[in-house]
Amino acid sequence: MAVTRPNDDAKLMSPHLHKIIDPHLHFFALHEGDYAWLKPDNPPSWPDKQKINRTYVQQDLVLPSNVALAGLVHIEAGFDNQHPWKEIDWLEHHCTLPFKSVAFADLTSRHFSQQIAQLTQRESVVGIRHILDQQAHEILTSDTIQQHFKLLQDYQLSFDAQLSVENKNGCDALLKLAQQYPSVKIILNHGGWPPDVTSQQRYRSWQANLKQLATCENVALKLSAWEMLQAGSTDLLDQILAVSLHTFGQHRVMLASNFPVCLLASSYTQLWNKYLLLIPTVGLDCWQNISYQNALNWYRLDCSV
Repeated sequence: MAVTRPNDDAKLMSPHLHKIIDPHLHFFALHEGDYAWLKPDNPPSWPDKQKINRTYVQQDLVLPSNVALAGLVHIEAGFDNQHPWKEIDWLEHHCTLPFKSVAFADLTSRHFSQQIAQLTQRESVVGIRHILDQQAHEILTSDTIQQHFKLLQDYQLSFDAQLSVENKNGCDALLKLAQQYPSVKIILNHGGWPPDVTSQQRYRSWQANLKQLATCENVALKLSAWEMLQAGSTDLLDQILAVSLHTFGQHRVMLASNFPVCLLASSYTQLWNKYLLLIPTVGLDCWQNISYQNALNWYRLDCSV
């Protein structure tokens, strides 16, 4: 499916209000949580990390006038990784929109089952995330991974997988788990970190591994974190979206923000304006799927209230 960029001056959409769910954002309670990764001496060593080193709450989400935020999915942000349910308690006290939360749980810990037992007592929790990155193969083939994924299956929890999809070993391990536990929804974060399209060999590896993961119907893809990519341009968004829709289809792809990290490149309003520009080329039905319906289905939101 090709995505062609229209002129920004073109009439881009119907005048009605567009309802969205943002399926990947973070709120920070800087004076209540730990957030070790935001501290200047800790990784990641982003030169502009201090720009987002403050508290962010639901009221900071400012959208274009023709877009309405119907719900959101909060992804763990390092509030307290030793007691991850504390972040959920804070969220459930402060969020007023319909939302679900993806909590931190340590796949490598012998206390994983205790963490899950605590988290599943919280109404908003639908899944967990353990950032895999360079340790993906090691973590996903560990001695305890089978029992931990069995727990996810038993509790009907999803798994947000953050790893570089161009890494074949990590993807092969994730693919095997997706096949073994077909009822566990696995959502790839940040497009699986697509490499710069000018790095042809790496880009082909990302595409090939993405295609393998897409053979499992329980795997979906979220597109966000453009601010972290080497060439986070409009053209890149078009190309990555085209590959994603061709590989996964329009019912397993989601547009997301990665707020507030997205602010390192543009405002929340600007990002969703950029997403709105996709409507004439993907079609309104497809856009509603990737900006609302798929998040509703994959994260089991109730936006009827």
